[in-house]
Amino acid sequence: MGAELEVEITMPTTLEFQIAVAPHPQTEVYESLRFVLNGRPVEPLEISGLHGNRIHKLEAPVGNLRVDYAATIVGQTDPAPITDHDLSMYLRPSRYAEADKFYGFAETEFGTYGDSATLLENVSSWVGTRLNYVAGSSDPIDGAVDTLLSGQGVCRDFAHLVVALLRAVNVPARVVSVYAPGLYPMDFHAVAEAFVDGEWRVVDATLLAPRQTLVRIATGRDAADTAFLDNHKGAINLTWLWVTAVVDGDLPADSIDHLVSIR
Repeated sequence: MGAELEVEITMPTTLEFQIAVAPHPQTEVYESLRFVLNGRPVEPLEISGLHGNRIHKLEAPVGNLRVDYAATIVGQTDPAPITDHDLSMYLRPSRYAEADKFYGFAETEFGTYGDSATLLENVSSWVGTRLNYVAGSSDPIDGAVDTLLSGQGVCRDFAHLVVALLRAVNVPARVVSVYAPGLYPMDFHAVAEAFVDGEWRVVDATLLAPRQTLVRIATGRDAADTAFLDNHKGAINLTWLWVTAVVDGDLPADSIDHLVSIR
Protein backbone atom coordinates (compact mmCIF):
# COMPACT_ATOMS: atom_id res chain seq x y z
CA MET A 1 0.00 0.00 0.00
CA GLY A 2 1.12 3.54 -0.41
CA ALA A 3 0.47 7.05 -1.61
CA GLU A 4 2.00 9.68 -3.88
CA LEU A 5 1.17 13.35 -3.46
CA GLU A 6 2.27 16.56 -5.15
CA VAL A 7 1.53 19.87 -3.49
CA GLU A 8 1.98 23.31 -5.04
CA ILE A 9 2.79 25.80 -2.28
CA THR A 10 1.81 29.32 -3.26
CA MET A 11 2.36 30.93 0.15
CA PRO A 12 4.80 29.75 2.85
CA THR A 13 3.05 27.40 5.23
CA THR A 14 3.21 24.55 7.72
CA LEU A 15 1.99 21.20 6.42
CA GLU A 16 1.04 18.11 8.40
CA PHE A 17 0.55 14.71 6.75
CA GLN A 18 -1.10 11.60 8.15
CA ILE A 19 -0.44 9.01 5.48
CA ALA A 20 1.91 6.58 7.27
CA VAL A 21 0.30 3.54 8.85
CA ALA A 22 -0.15 3.54 12.61
CA PRO A 23 2.03 1.20 14.70
CA HIS A 24 1.07 -2.44 14.14
CA PRO A 25 2.31 -4.57 17.08
CA GLN A 26 2.96 -8.27 16.34
CA THR A 27 3.47 -7.63 12.62
CA GLU A 28 6.42 -6.97 10.33
CA VAL A 29 6.19 -3.53 8.72
CA TYR A 30 8.44 -2.51 5.84
CA GLU A 31 8.01 1.09 4.78
CA SER A 32 9.60 4.07 3.08
CA LEU A 33 8.64 7.74 3.26
CA ARG A 34 10.27 10.48 1.18
CA PHE A 35 9.67 14.22 1.00
CA VAL A 36 11.23 16.21 -1.87
CA LEU A 37 10.83 20.00 -1.72
CA ASN A 38 11.86 22.00 -4.78
CA GLY A 39 13.97 19.08 -5.98
CA ARG A 40 15.76 18.46 -2.68
CA PRO A 41 15.04 15.76 -0.08
CA VAL A 42 13.86 17.16 3.26
CA GLU A 43 13.20 15.54 6.62
CA PRO A 44 9.87 16.27 8.31
CA LEU A 45 9.33 16.19 12.04
CA GLU A 46 7.46 13.03 13.07
CA ILE A 47 4.97 13.58 15.88
CA SER A 48 3.33 10.67 17.66
CA GLY A 49 -0.29 11.52 18.32
CA LEU A 50 -3.16 9.87 20.12
CA HIS A 51 -3.57 6.16 19.26
CA GLY A 52 -0.17 6.22 17.59
CA ASN A 53 -1.25 8.57 14.80
CA ARG A 54 1.93 9.51 12.96
CA ILE A 55 1.95 13.17 11.97
CA HIS A 56 4.73 14.33 9.65
CA LYS A 57 5.17 18.08 9.98
CA LEU A 58 7.05 20.29 7.54
CA GLU A 59 7.75 24.01 7.22
CA ALA A 60 7.40 24.73 3.52
CA PRO A 61 8.36 27.78 1.46
CA VAL A 62 6.82 28.59 -1.91
CA GLY A 63 7.47 25.80 -4.37
CA ASN A 64 6.64 22.19 -5.15
CA LEU A 65 6.54 19.31 -2.69
CA ARG A 66 6.43 15.65 -3.64
CA VAL A 67 5.66 12.96 -1.07
CA ASP A 68 6.07 9.24 -1.67
CA TYR A 69 5.05 6.59 0.86
CA ALA A 70 5.01 2.80 0.60
CA ALA A 71 4.41 0.10 3.18
CA THR A 72 4.10 -3.66 3.34
CA ILE A 73 2.59 -5.31 6.43
CA VAL A 74 3.02 -9.02 7.15
CA GLY A 75 0.69 -10.54 9.73
CA GLN A 76 -2.19 -9.26 11.83
CA THR A 77 -1.85 -6.68 14.57
CA ASP A 78 -3.28 -6.71 18.07
CA PRO A 79 -6.84 -5.45 18.61
CA ALA A 80 -7.02 -1.70 19.22
CA PRO A 81 -6.40 -0.97 22.90
CA ILE A 82 -9.22 0.31 25.10
CA THR A 83 -8.95 2.99 27.78
CA ASP A 84 -11.47 4.61 30.08
CA HIS A 85 -10.53 7.94 28.51
CA ASP A 86 -11.49 6.64 25.04
CA LEU A 87 -14.85 5.36 26.25
CA SER A 88 -15.57 8.78 27.73
CA MET A 89 -14.22 10.98 24.93
CA TYR A 90 -15.89 9.08 22.11
CA LEU A 91 -19.35 9.53 23.59
CA ARG A 92 -19.08 13.31 23.29
CA PRO A 93 -20.22 15.45 20.35
CA SER A 94 -17.41 16.69 18.12
CA ARG A 95 -16.88 19.16 15.28
CA TYR A 96 -18.15 16.95 12.46
CA ALA A 97 -20.13 14.35 14.45
CA GLU A 98 -22.66 16.49 16.31
CA ALA A 99 -24.23 13.72 18.38
CA ASP A 100 -26.08 16.20 20.61
CA LYS A 101 -28.24 17.21 17.63
CA PHE A 102 -29.35 13.59 17.12
CA TYR A 103 -30.36 12.48 20.63
CA GLY A 104 -34.14 12.38 20.14
CA PHE A 105 -33.96 11.28 16.52
CA ALA A 106 -31.50 8.44 17.17
CA GLU A 107 -33.43 7.20 20.21
CA THR A 108 -36.59 6.99 18.11
CA GLU A 109 -34.87 5.21 15.22
CA PHE A 110 -32.47 2.91 17.07
CA GLY A 111 -33.22 2.96 20.79
CA THR A 112 -35.14 -0.34 20.68
CA TYR A 113 -32.13 -2.43 19.58
CA GLY A 114 -30.82 -3.97 22.78
CA ASP A 115 -28.32 -6.22 21.00
CA SER A 116 -25.21 -4.17 20.18
CA ALA A 117 -24.35 -6.20 17.08
CA THR A 118 -27.86 -5.70 15.71
CA LEU A 119 -27.62 -1.99 16.51
CA LEU A 120 -24.43 -1.66 14.43
CA GLU A 121 -25.99 -3.55 11.54
CA ASN A 122 -29.08 -1.38 11.57
CA VAL A 123 -27.23 1.94 11.86
CA SER A 124 -24.89 0.92 9.03
CA SER A 125 -27.79 -0.19 6.85
CA TRP A 126 -29.84 2.91 7.67
CA VAL A 127 -27.04 5.31 6.73
CA GLY A 128 -26.09 3.29 3.66
CA THR A 129 -29.62 3.32 2.27
CA ARG A 130 -30.35 6.99 2.96
CA LEU A 131 -27.15 8.45 1.57
CA ASN A 132 -25.90 8.38 -1.99
CA TYR A 133 -22.15 8.10 -2.45
CA VAL A 134 -21.30 10.98 -4.78
CA ALA A 135 -17.68 12.03 -5.26
CA GLY A 136 -17.15 15.74 -4.71
CA SER A 137 -20.67 16.26 -3.39
CA SER A 138 -19.76 17.55 0.07
CA ASP A 139 -17.84 20.47 1.47
CA PRO A 140 -14.82 19.82 3.74
CA ILE A 141 -16.59 21.67 6.57
CA ASP A 142 -19.82 19.63 6.34
CA GLY A 143 -20.83 17.73 9.47
CA ALA A 144 -23.22 14.86 10.07
CA VAL A 145 -26.29 17.12 10.11
CA ASP A 146 -25.35 18.65 6.73
CA THR A 147 -24.82 15.16 5.33
CA LEU A 148 -28.20 13.87 6.50
CA LEU A 149 -29.98 16.91 5.07
CA SER A 150 -28.23 16.70 1.71
CA GLY A 151 -28.68 12.93 1.39
CA GLN A 152 -25.28 12.42 -0.18
CA GLY A 153 -21.58 12.54 0.55
CA VAL A 154 -18.29 10.69 0.46
CA CYS A 155 -16.79 8.17 2.87
CA ARG A 156 -15.96 10.68 5.61
CA ASP A 157 -19.57 11.93 5.52
CA PHE A 158 -20.94 8.39 5.89
CA ALA A 159 -18.53 7.81 8.79
CA HIS A 160 -19.48 11.06 10.54
CA LEU A 161 -23.19 10.25 10.38
CA VAL A 162 -22.64 6.72 11.69
CA VAL A 163 -20.50 8.05 14.56
CA ALA A 164 -23.00 10.79 15.47
CA LEU A 165 -25.93 8.35 15.55
CA LEU A 166 -24.05 5.78 17.64
CA ARG A 167 -22.87 8.34 20.18
CA ALA A 168 -26.45 9.62 20.39
CA VAL A 169 -27.59 6.17 21.62
CA ASN A 170 -24.70 5.93 24.10
CA VAL A 171 -22.27 3.82 22.06
CA PRO A 172 -18.70 5.16 21.99
CA ALA A 173 -17.73 5.73 18.36
CA ARG A 174 -14.89 7.33 16.42
CA VAL A 175 -13.50 7.84 12.91
CA VAL A 176 -10.56 5.92 11.44
CA SER A 177 -8.68 6.75 8.24
CA VAL A 178 -7.48 3.60 6.48
CA TYR A 179 -5.90 2.05 3.46
CA ALA A 180 -8.66 -0.10 1.96
CA PRO A 181 -7.77 -2.93 -0.43
CA GLY A 182 -10.62 -3.45 -2.88
CA LEU A 183 -11.82 0.16 -2.74
CA TYR A 184 -12.84 1.62 -6.09
CA PRO A 185 -12.03 4.25 -7.05
CA MET A 186 -8.96 3.91 -4.87
CA ASP A 187 -8.35 6.71 -2.35
CA PHE A 188 -7.77 7.24 1.33
CA HIS A 189 -10.84 5.82 3.05
CA ALA A 190 -12.72 6.75 6.24
CA VAL A 191 -14.76 4.36 8.39
CA ALA A 192 -16.33 4.37 11.84
CA GLU A 193 -15.33 2.32 14.86
CA ALA A 194 -17.78 1.50 17.66
CA PHE A 195 -17.08 -0.03 21.05
CA VAL A 196 -19.19 -3.19 21.15
CA ASP A 197 -18.80 -6.42 23.16
CA GLY A 198 -15.47 -5.31 24.60
CA GLU A 199 -13.73 -4.41 21.33
CA TRP A 200 -13.59 -1.66 18.74
CA ARG A 201 -15.66 -2.84 15.77
CA VAL A 202 -15.44 -1.27 12.34
CA VAL A 203 -18.57 0.04 10.60
CA ASP A 204 -18.46 1.08 6.94
CA ALA A 205 -21.86 2.18 5.66
CA THR A 206 -20.44 2.70 2.14
CA LEU A 207 -19.82 -1.06 1.72
CA LEU A 208 -17.08 -0.13 -0.74
CA ALA A 209 -14.33 -2.42 0.61
CA PRO A 210 -14.12 -5.53 2.82
CA ARG A 211 -13.54 -4.51 6.42
CA GLN A 212 -11.26 -7.46 7.22
CA THR A 213 -8.31 -6.04 5.24
CA LEU A 214 -8.46 -2.38 6.30
CA VAL A 215 -5.15 -0.92 7.52
CA ARG A 216 -5.26 1.79 10.18
CA ILE A 217 -3.63 5.15 9.49
CA ALA A 218 -5.14 7.57 12.02
CA THR A 219 -7.87 7.46 14.66
CA GLY A 220 -9.81 10.30 16.26
CA ARG A 221 -13.04 12.12 17.04
CA ASP A 222 -13.75 12.92 13.39
CA ALA A 223 -11.99 14.10 10.22
CA ALA A 224 -10.44 17.00 12.12
CA ASP A 225 -8.16 14.41 13.77
CA THR A 226 -7.61 12.08 10.82
CA ALA A 227 -7.20 14.21 7.66
CA PHE A 228 -4.35 13.04 5.42
CA LEU A 229 -3.18 16.66 4.89
CA ASP A 230 -3.54 19.77 7.04
CA ASN A 231 -2.44 23.21 5.88
CA HIS A 232 -1.72 25.84 8.51
CA LYS A 233 -1.49 29.57 7.64
CA GLY A 234 -0.35 29.44 4.01
CA ALA A 235 -1.89 28.52 0.66
CA ILE A 236 -1.53 25.29 -1.31
CA ASN A 237 -2.98 23.33 -4.20
CA LEU A 238 -3.03 19.53 -4.14
CA THR A 239 -2.08 18.81 -7.75
CA TRP A 240 -1.63 15.03 -7.61
CA LEU A 241 -2.85 12.22 -5.37
CA TRP A 242 -2.45 8.53 -6.01
CA VAL A 243 -3.32 5.89 -3.41
CA THR A 244 -2.89 2.15 -3.72
CA ALA A 245 -3.78 -0.74 -1.41
CA VAL A 246 -3.69 -4.45 -2.23
CA VAL A 247 -3.85 -7.69 -0.30
CA ASP A 248 -1.89 -10.88 -0.89
CA GLY A 249 -4.42 -13.31 -2.31
CA ASP A 250 -8.14 -12.91 -2.79
CA LEU A 251 -10.19 -10.27 -1.02
CA PRO A 252 -12.36 -11.76 1.73
CA ALA A 253 -16.14 -11.74 1.61
CA ASP A 254 -17.77 -9.29 4.02
CA SER A 255 -21.26 -9.25 5.51
CA ILE A 256 -22.91 -6.31 7.24
CA ASP A 257 -24.20 -8.51 10.08
CA HIS A 258 -20.74 -9.66 11.14
CA LEU A 259 -18.69 -7.98 13.88
CA VAL A 260 -15.28 -7.09 12.43
CA SER A 261 -12.28 -5.40 14.07
CA ILE A 262 -9.40 -3.70 12.27
CA ARG A 263 -6.45 -6.06 12.65
